[in-house]
Amino acid sequence: MNKKLFIESIFLILLGAITSLSLPPFNYLIINFFTFSSFFIILFRKFSQHNDKKLFFICGWLFGFGYFLSSLYWISIALTFDQNLKFLIPITIILIPAFLALFYGLVSFFFLLTKPKKIISSFLTFSLIFGILEFIRGSILTGFPWNLIAYSFSNQLELLSITSLLGTYGFNLFCISLFTSPAILILRDKNKDIGISIFFLIAVFIFYIYGNSYKEKFDKTLKKNFDYKIRVIGSNISLDRFYENIDTGSVIQDLIKLSNPNAKDKTIFIWPEGIIPNISQDDLIQYSSLFDMKFNKNHLLVVGTNSISETEGVKKYYNSLTIYDYKLNILNSYNKVNLVPFGEFLPFENILKGIGLRSLTNNYQSFSSGDRRNVIQINHQDSLLKILPLICYEIIYSGRLFKNSDFDLIINISEDGWFGQSIGPKQHFVHSIFRALESGKYVVRSSNNGIAAIINPLGQIEKNINFGQSGYVDLEGSKIIQPTIFSKFGNKIFLILILLYIFLIFSFNRFKK
Repeated sequence: MNKKLFIESIFLILLGAITSLSLPPFNYLIINFFTFSSFFIILFRKFSQHNDKKLFFICGWLFGFGYFLSSLYWISIALTFDQNLKFLIPITIILIPAFLALFYGLVSFFFLLTKPKKIISSFLTFSLIFGILEFIRGSILTGFPWNLIAYSFSNQLELLSITSLLGTYGFNLFCISLFTSPAILILRDKNKDIGISIFFLIAVFIFYIYGNSYKEKFDKTLKKNFDYKIRVIGSNISLDRFYENIDTGSVIQDLIKLSNPNAKDKTIFIWPEGIIPNISQDDLIQYSSLFDMKFNKNHLLVVGTNSISETEGVKKYYNSLTIYDYKLNILNSYNKVNLVPFGEFLPFENILKGIGLRSLTNNYQSFSSGDRRNVIQINHQDSLLKILPLICYEIIYSGRLFKNSDFDLIINISEDGWFGQSIGPKQHFVHSIFRALESGKYVVRSSNNGIAAIINPLGQIEKNINFGQSGYVDLEGSKIIQPTIFSKFGNKIFLILILLYIFLIFSFNRFKK
């Protein structure tokens, strides 16, 4: 008996690990039809044998542990930059997947509580529970909606267009059902049950038709040229600049050279998050002489900086996106709202600092969270540009980024060097594609040690600077489309889908009776 449990445990871990190959940058999504349906079959058949709640929870946890262990190993690479934190690497490699796997354990636990008997209602119940718990995972304790199974489709843009209606969580719920549907062929009570599997395949075809129609409409839309260029910088400057006291001026000179400003061209330059070492928002003006040689009144600079505020002797530090004129006067700024736990702030800081822990990205104290995220207006020589600012990690959140869709584009600045040459920066980039589709806006992404790109509302990468390379790309105009359904209603769409699944579950139960 113990040998059988051991083999099942290894199998479930491997099943989860294999599932992670469907995610970027591999995208072998065909795997999911085997792994998800196998996972569901195991749970469904186990109920007929026994209903041990603890065992069911462990089954889900093992699947989730394998999934997150193989897809999030790269998080621990960030600890290699600080000698004092290297001892935590083995702990984080195990602890983070073990924590996130709790949500998958709850999937199987709650599935058991529904007492699955009839295949169709059980299939819908499993999908619903899974989809809801993935939403909760992305929302509570600051939320970590990384590696939803929906990201398996990141290369199928025609299908992904449906996220403009359903949003990422709604599409994720559909994906769970789609990938689990082959189990019905094996577990069906009657041949008629196969109709549900066929329905989800037909739905894929319908989504594809919608995506093609959406693309044709977008392609026919006239492009409106800007009065200026938006130049997006992708750099490959080592993070050692923060740990080896590299001269600030030399980094600025490298960035100016990389930006290649032209005195006659009206240009807004977008530099990555926190790219300039040993300097705060207000101190950049000290280096104005370096800019005077290349920048003039035709130029503006958008860059990630640290900023400081002080109230009654208490200092607060922020991770900020700052807009400067060519004289390096601050025109506007935004303080990051969604901070990275342990990266930018230390939970229970007063306690954990006592045992030598601190946040990774600075050596003084945790960053403070900004009050709100507002659309920023950039006035540039009688031209108006409205942007939604997102700093690094903030791009991963679906349905929580804005309430007012009256803006021209999303600007996302990022530093991806914390995760080395791993798959992490590539996974991070894919979120930008989903946000472009959901919002119906262009996403302009400037990254250091990552992928910089211009992504249109179809999720197409119009221009990009590949991972590990340096350079720039220009956005000189855009196509305007009507606000998407999802941008109007956000995750209320997901709630409607939940109610639809509940209705179907009760309906199928009635039909069986």
